[in-house]
Amino acid sequence: MVGAADVRALHHAPTGGPWSFDAPSSFVAARTKLGPESADESAQWLVLRYLQAFGPASVQDFAQFTMLRRPVVLQALQALAGKVEELEGPDGATLFDVPGAPLPAEDTVAPPRLLPMCDSILLAYSDRSRGVPPDYRPLIIRRNGDVLPALLVDGYVAGVWRLVEGGIEATAFHLLDDEAWEGLAAEASALVAFLADREPTVYRRCAHWWTKKMPSAEVGAAAAAASLLGSTRLTFSSCRAFPRVNGCRIDSAACPVSWMI
Repeated sequence: MVGAADVRALHHAPTGGPWSFDAPSSFVAARTKLGPESADESAQWLVLRYLQAFGPASVQDFAQFTMLRRPVVLQALQALAGKVEELEGPDGATLFDVPGAPLPAEDTVAPPRLLPMCDSILLAYSDRSRGVPPDYRPLIIRRNGDVLPALLVDGYVAGVWRLVEGGIEATAFHLLDDEAWEGLAAEASALVAFLADREPTVYRRCAHWWTKKMPSAEVGAAAAAASLLGSTRLTFSSCRAFPRVNGCRIDSAACPVSWMI
């Protein structure tokens, strides 16, 4: 039997590089004062931290992300009067944010990005369609809870990516224009350089998803060999005649779209 005197607060300590997954877990003693004293203060603190990262957001967004009940969230927001502000969402819904937080214009360009697994951009909101088209959601968020590394184009998921020998392979679920591929190629080049001395085979445990007939409209491979030399050569192949269902090509053969960076 474990008594109260045997219970200690611990923190999970990093044991490797930023992308390290295989090292055994390590723990260190937590600070004497862990944070807010009461549950109410803790909820208020969590609301502020969430909004600083993901605002504007709704009560339902925060409740789903934290798994707190709506009455607890509403009480926290009421206690934070003056520290949070209300905004009107596109559909008239009430959103909350911290005062003075950046609020980009609606026509702000969202550059192509390679999102890591389980990125909070895809999980921080109750309405996942803010970043994931409904047809693509089961391809990105798998039944076992895996959230695959994703291509983000114009602010929406457009495909997946993975590390392969010599670089990064990106699979688009619909046709992308040359500008989008060039942006993704630049992201891939930077990521390959970043992972080179850290964990070049990151996410290898999820490789099995690519053997399950991942739908693809285009596939790109970003090679690492010349990336550090600063040279760039782009080649593209068209696959616009492939049949598609719900925006996804059903044929399992990949249409080659290659980057040589």
